[in-house]
Amino acid sequence: MTNLKIVFDTFLDDYLKIHKPSPEQASVLTLLRICRTQKLGIHANACENCGKLSIAYNSCRNRHCPLCQSLKREMWRFDRNADLLNTHYFHIVFTVPDLLNPLFYNNQRLLYSLLMKSAAGAVSTLAASRDFLEVEVGLTGILHTWGQTLSYHPHVHFIVPGGGLSLKSRLWKPSSKKFFLPVRALADTFRGIFLKGLKNLIQCGMLYLNSHEQPLRLSNIQNLLDWLNLKDFVVSIKESFDSPTHVINYLCQYTHRVAIANNRILKVSSEGVTFKYKDNRDSGKTKIMTLSGPEFIRRFLMHVLPKRFVKIRHYGFLAGRNRPTKLALCRKLMNLLPSKTSKDFSTAEFIESFMPLTLKRCPDCNGTIRPLVPT
Repeated sequence: MTNLKIVFDTFLDDYLKIHKPSPEQASVLTLLRICRTQKLGIHANACENCGKLSIAYNSCRNRHCPLCQSLKREMWRFDRNADLLNTHYFHIVFTVPDLLNPLFYNNQRLLYSLLMKSAAGAVSTLAASRDFLEVEVGLTGILHTWGQTLSYHPHVHFIVPGGGLSLKSRLWKPSSKKFFLPVRALADTFRGIFLKGLKNLIQCGMLYLNSHEQPLRLSNIQNLLDWLNLKDFVVSIKESFDSPTHVINYLCQYTHRVAIANNRILKVSSEGVTFKYKDNRDSGKTKIMTLSGPEFIRRFLMHVLPKRFVKIRHYGFLAGRNRPTKLALCRKLMNLLPSKTSKDFSTAEFIESFMPLTLKRCPDCNGTIRPLVPT
């Protein structure tokens, strides 16, 4: 049994006395508690060498489950190799002011999308400007909603190739390895695009402070909008990567991560849940925190995403509709050959070729154990 399951089994009743989870949160709680148990059914495995049979429990495959992300992560990593360009890359992080957190939490689908589109729009707008690169860029963005202590902290990570397709010649135009776009101008552009989108959503009556209130009116929060227009939106260009492979390996740390990994939970006791975290305000030192069981579950469930919400998105020449044309042109200009994707393999073939260490071995003869019936 994993540490996260122990937390749920120990404290869920206490949590439900205080809080009422949303349908999505309730579903995640149910699935994570029964993941790889008999409640989800079983499948038979057999050693391909000696034929010994064994029984295994099915997994829940929920994207919030820390046990069910490895295959998805590796398939995503493999597919992104087909997008890589022979250039340097930049890592950019966009964050909104904490004062907006209640509004974000009660309007997640709309405001998470607005955050990602505004950040991508800011990069694309400045990169296309005559004052800077005059190129069309490609972006891959990953939404995160948590801080190290499971606090609510919506932000988006972008990985951007250092350069783009010239708007004049349609040739590849690289940026400097040490400088991509000015951070202050990027933050101001991001703030302007985001606030314009936020104002439009309010004018259309689409935002709520909570589910029991009337839609927000512009007149009710005009002071907030005026304050936000003067507030600095935090944007950081964290680092650049010289190796495209390094980019993918780094990015995979963010793509299929859940709010907290099992190995960060150190102890579950009557006092609560003790876990380790990195304090980024203190040079990234590892520290220990203990939360009551109900509070830990509350914080974990804050990061359950809306149903079918796409948290990894591509923009510019990396957008799905542009890959066959603009991305293909970029790769052609760099003399890069087309690459295979995970769709060219069955799941079993992919695991065999690219995740061999995850294959189970027979304790009797060390042969490979395979499912008799695909799960």
